[in-house]
Amino acid sequence: MTYGWAILIIAVVLGALFQLGIFNASTFTPKAPPDACHVFRPNGPMTTSFVNLQGICNGELPQYVGGFDLQGEKSVIQYVNVPTYTISNTGTFSYFAWFNPSILGAGNCCQRIMASSGGDAGLMEIASGSLADGTGSTKHIAIYGYGLPGWPSEGSAYSYGSWHFVGVTYDGAAYNLYLDGALIYSHTQSILPATEGTFQIGIGPIADGLAGNQFFGMIANVQAYNASLTSNEVSALYQEGIGGAPVKLNKLMGWWPLNGDTKDYSGNNNNGQISGSVTFTSNWESGYSAP
Repeated sequence: MTYGWAILIIAVVLGALFQLGIFNASTFTPKAPPDACHVFRPNGPMTTSFVNLQGICNGELPQYVGGFDLQGEKSVIQYVNVPTYTISNTGTFSYFAWFNPSILGAGNCCQRIMASSGGDAGLMEIASGSLADGTGSTKHIAIYGYGLPGWPSEGSAYSYGSWHFVGVTYDGAAYNLYLDGALIYSHTQSILPATEGTFQIGIGPIADGLAGNQFFGMIANVQAYNASLTSNEVSALYQEGIGGAPVKLNKLMGWWPLNGDTKDYSGNNNNGQISGSVTFTSNWESGYSAP
């Protein structure tokens, strides 16, 4: 009888540890530390000759990801701001990020995952949230902003409380929105967005730092390109997983893994600046499954 109770207790403890993820294989895998992989530009920032990756660039899971208001201080506006980065006159761009929201929504509809803007010429925002009145229980991903028709008709539902990969490309004629490597929305753009000059990038809320609609949860591996990536290139980025490196180095403008810092690892020195309660957490793997 005594042995039976002991075995039962051990089974319950092991079950609890399993539920907590203690026996998850990824728990024991090596994690890439900050600055594990970066782009090397031998001729300096913004150059494209002989550009290459250096370090641990095989898609290892990151040691940290960016945490936005993980302390519950929802009155504090938190974000990572990249004050200046340049888009050349190609008429195209692409943005990508991994994200895991912790609450339904913020403000009146949605949470901004990232945004890019250039003064009065707003460029683009990627957001997640509920329906436009803030009452919906279904999560959606959407793009909105300069010349776009608005929220949430261009969105697509996704599971809540888990990691997802989002991306938007602009090819000079249309926006294409991707979720977990698949195209979910395309919009022909009659009002052209700004596609050259100096811009800001905001990771969290809007790039110009305005209050409202900020993001609550975790974000990782944000990438910005001076080109419209193809569907095959977007799929390749997704398949690399949350620790994946950029796929088109000669068109890469900024790369912020948020693996312990806000540095730009594209070699272009577009380093981010923290505002508010942005933290870096190593306890991020719940809800993540490799593609």
